[in-house]
Amino acid sequence: MRVAVFSTKDYDEEFLTAANKAHGHELKFLEPRLAPQSVKLAEGAEAVCVFVNDVVNKEVLIRLAAQGIRLIALRCAGFNNVDLKAAGQLGLTVVRVPAYSPYAVAEYTVGMILTLNRKMHRAYNRVREGNFTLDGLLGFDLRNKTAGIIGTGKIGAITAGLVGGFGCRVLANDVVENPDCLRTGVSYVDLTRLYAESDIVSLHCPLMPQTHHMINARAVSQMKRGVMLINTSRGALLDTPAVIAALKSGRIGALGLDVYEEEQDLFFEDLSEQVIKDDVFARLLTFPNVLITGHQAFFTREAMENIAATTMENISAVNRGDPCPNEVTVERWRG
Repeated sequence: MRVAVFSTKDYDEEFLTAANKAHGHELKFLEPRLAPQSVKLAEGAEAVCVFVNDVVNKEVLIRLAAQGIRLIALRCAGFNNVDLKAAGQLGLTVVRVPAYSPYAVAEYTVGMILTLNRKMHRAYNRVREGNFTLDGLLGFDLRNKTAGIIGTGKIGAITAGLVGGFGCRVLANDVVENPDCLRTGVSYVDLTRLYAESDIVSLHCPLMPQTHHMINARAVSQMKRGVMLINTSRGALLDTPAVIAALKSGRIGALGLDVYEEEQDLFFEDLSEQVIKDDVFARLLTFPNVLITGHQAFFTREAMENIAATTMENISAVNRGDPCPNEVTVERWRG
């Protein structure tokens, strides 16, 4: 199958090329993101392969279908950037990578917790400048603290196990209770109680209408003063202005973000020689108790190998006309 691969970085080409050796697809690697302005680059292809910040809305899908595209292959788990209803109406198949390495994201989440707590990022910069003072670097023991995990799918469940290993009491909230979590002593509670009792709140849920801006002014007002908030899931789970107000008031004591609602104009690009025009993001960068990374929690060798392998297998299954277990439709998602 002829595949136009958008948002290609060197590492994407490396891992996808290696995985494709067993499949023999014709891959055309394209650096630009998929957007209305770049749809024309997919001409001659039968499928497009896209990532988290590619635009796959109705306008783009109509134009792709007109060019003969019949498959949208996501090389990620999230699909909130795809208009599934429009894809179904146009007869386009959408597939994704539902799991690649939940350990990668869970381990990274714990890394953010440890870094923020013990101020390792600030200490690193101080020492490089010859400043060895400990003022302002005081942290706390994780043991006997309460960690609230929102969303206990594979990533959330592993995160719960990791923080539990540090001696944390773990509370969780999800529409479905995970038996693995229950076996390790995780207590499922409603969000009101989780917010009220948690010293650390970590988000591991998908982005959908019910979870959009779930962390808003009302939610933050219910949290412990000085709470640590971590988001390695989807940027739009947070109402960022409300979070900034909570940072200013001290309600949020530390914030770790590997995702950001408007990240499509920032992340995965080198903007070091440019002025960042996003005033909300720039405001976040001014806080000493905020740690932001550029959507790298997933980025391990194991995860990239799994993403590439599953993506190629998905494309091959659709090309053969076989049912693909990773197909996403409006009906299947609602179910």
